[in-house]
Parts: sequence; structure tokens; C-alpha cells
Amino acid sequence: MDVLAREYHDALQSYNGHLLAATISPVAPPHFLNRLDTIRYASDSDSIQNDVGYSLTKHARRAISKEDRQVLELWSEIYTCYWHTLNALIAAQASTNTRPDWGKVYELWKELANTVIRGFTTGVLENWALPVLYMAGRHLRVFAIKADETKKNTDGELGVDMGGLQDDIADDFGKNKTLEDAARVINRMFTLCISDRAPLEESRKWGLYYIANLLFKTYFKLNSISLSKNILRALSASRTDMPEPDQFPKSHVVTFKYYVGVIHFLDEDYEQAQQNLTEALNSCHRNAMRNKALILTYLVPTRMLTTRSLPSRKLLKPYPRLSTLFLPLVSAIRSGSLSAFDQALAAGEVSFVKRRIYLTLERGRDICLRNLLRQVYLAAGTDEQGARRTRIRVDEFGAAIRLGETKGVDGDTVMSDGDSRGIESDEVECLLANMIYK
Repeated sequence: MDVLAREYHDALQSYNGHLLAATISPVAPPHFLNRLDTIRYASDSDSIQNDVGYSLTKHARRAISKEDRQVLELWSEIYTCYWHTLNALIAAQASTNTRPDWGKVYELWKELANTVIRGFTTGVLENWALPVLYMAGRHLRVFAIKADETKKNTDGELGVDMGGLQDDIADDFGKNKTLEDAARVINRMFTLCISDRAPLEESRKWGLYYIANLLFKTYFKLNSISLSKNILRALSASRTDMPEPDQFPKSHVVTFKYYVGVIHFLDEDYEQAQQNLTEALNSCHRNAMRNKALILTYLVPTRMLTTRSLPSRKLLKPYPRLSTLFLPLVSAIRSGSLSAFDQALAAGEVSFVKRRIYLTLERGRDICLRNLLRQVYLAAGTDEQGARRTRIRVDEFGAAIRLGETKGVDGDTVMSDGDSRGIESDEVECLLANMIYK
């Protein structure tokens, strides 16, 4: 236990919360790859708590006061939970069984997380140690997901719920119980931070955005996005007691803006979605390409609806996946090819539905149709006086629509599902009326 004790006192001496959080990391650092095994074999289940307490006292670098004694007792409990978790974690990682016991890892880590929460609740842990809360919450979510995945695989192998027809809407019902439990624990962390009434320099409110982001990730994974609105309402109610957003770590704010933007996007509040997603993109680190791609996944369709602007090839070039998904749609919209638009939408349907942007992109067909009708107006030429024609026959628009529904971007004939060549004049008039209204 000397490894833990030395790391703990190094962090305590400099009041470095990130160093302190690293002492309970379940991932070995690159410079000390056998750290977890070293800690694991330093004691046994019968004497672990005594060994931890002894090592923490032995390596203390100052006289131990009454307050120090309370802190050491708390960390003795935390490190005891950590040691038990490491044993279960290493066993699960090394298991050749198809069903490693990630549920046990989760339960042991949950005990650690609850001990950390109690430490902050009682005031034994100060706000400089907030990274410890982050570490506990982040890995609680990870272990919960692994436990649920293992249970799903186990149920599949045992033939659970494999027979007969099933309702797709309830497909995941009851299959994420561990993650749902983790969400409740993380929500306690959020309440712990937002309810703090200490002065700002000593407040736990500095952890709000990080814990809120953890909750957003968890609720999105559970497909319970509506619960995220409770977080936004709580933050809005506490806005007067919170530090300004620019005082928080930029990474916390960027992630927060991203999730808020996506929530507004799914609510079809595209103006707010654009504002938050644009702020997230502008503040994102220039080398964080994956994060930028995630933001653009929602910002591109948002701007398409709000400002009718389409992404350029230059913008999408650094993101091959986005280029593959969006550029065919963009080309179809610019050329006014309804058939090419439908094909591009169908080709990316799985990805679009997974990211919940399919219905929004589908509205881009109106922009595609608008561009097609505009081409008819431009091609109509001028009248006898040399002025541009302002009266165009319905059958001219009908011919363009029939052509747009059967021609691809490159002008090649494309077979459509329906007999679009037989579009009636009444249908054309209806389309024109709707476009004028919009």
C-alpha cells in the first residue's frame, strides 16, 4: 500500500485534485503499467483496511491533526473499496469465460463512488478534490455499460426473450438496469454540486458542468433524453449563484454546449440548437477532430433549415465519414435533383436514423424542390419587352419536376420507386402552393 500512500501525500502536499483522482484510476498510467497489480498484491482481503490506514499514517509529511485524522479515515475507506474493485476488475479482464463478472466490478466501484459522495457531503473533501468525484462518476458509467452488455450477451446465450414476435418499441426495456442505477448515483453527484451554498471560491458548483455532461451522456445512452431537460431547468434556476461559463474549464463548456445544442435540435428548436452548436464548434480545440465531427453532424442539418446554407467540400474534407454522408445530399440539393436527393437519403438512412437527424435532413427535400423550381424560373427567359417572365405555365413546372425525379446529379436517368412520370397537374399545383406557403 506504500504506492497509494506516497501518491496520496504527493497530491495532498500540492493540493492537486487531478493527482489525487489519479490515485483511484482503474487504468494503469503509461509510465507505471504494472501499477494495478502492484497495489493488488500488496495486501489481502482480511487486512486491507488496516494496511491502508497504516501506510497513510506512516507516509504523512506533517503532524496529524484531528481534521487530518478524519480525512485519512475517509481515504482509508476509499482505498479499501478501490483495492476490492481492482481485484474484481483484473479478474474480469483476465477471464476467458464468455461472461466476465462486470456486475461485481460495478457494485464495488459504486461503493467507492458513494464513499466519495459522503466525503463531499460531510465536508471532509474540499472543492479542490472535485476531480476525484469526476473519476468516480466517469468509471461508474463505464462499468455500468459493461455490466449491461455482459448481461445482454448472457441472456442471448441462454435463450432469454429470443422466441416469438417482439415489440420494437420495448426492445431495450429492462436491459439497461445497471446504467439506470448509475444514472441515479450520478444524479446525486449533480445534486451535491448544485445545492452547495458555500462561497464560490470554496464551492462545489465548479463541478456542475462536468457532472451535468456525465448525466447527459448517460441519459442519451438510455434514450431518455427528456430527463436531460430536468438538468437544464435546475441549472437555469441556479444561474444567479453560478460562476460565469467562461470561468469553467473550456472542455467542460464545449461538451455542455454540444449536448444542449443536440437537445434543442431534437426538440426542433433549431435557432437555439444553432446557437449552442456554433459556440461549441468555435470553442472546440483545433485538433479535436472527433469532437468537431460530432458537432457538425447536427450543425450541418440545423444550418440547412435555419439559414438554407449548405456545407462546402472544404469544410467537410477533414471528416471522411461526414463527407460520405452529406456531400451526395448537398450535390442533389444544389442541382435540384429530387431523385438524387432521395437516393442519397436512402443510402445514409441507417446512419441518419442512428444519429437522429433523418427527419431533419428529409426536410431538405423542400430546398431541393425550391432550387429545381428556381431553375425553371431562370430558364423561362424574357418576354417581348425584354423583362424576365413572371408568369410561367404549371405544365412547365410539371415537366421540371418529372425530370428532377428521374434524373440524377450527373444527368443519368434514375429509376424511381413510383411512376413519377405520371404526375398529375393537380399534384404539381399542390406542390407549388405548398412551396409558396413555405
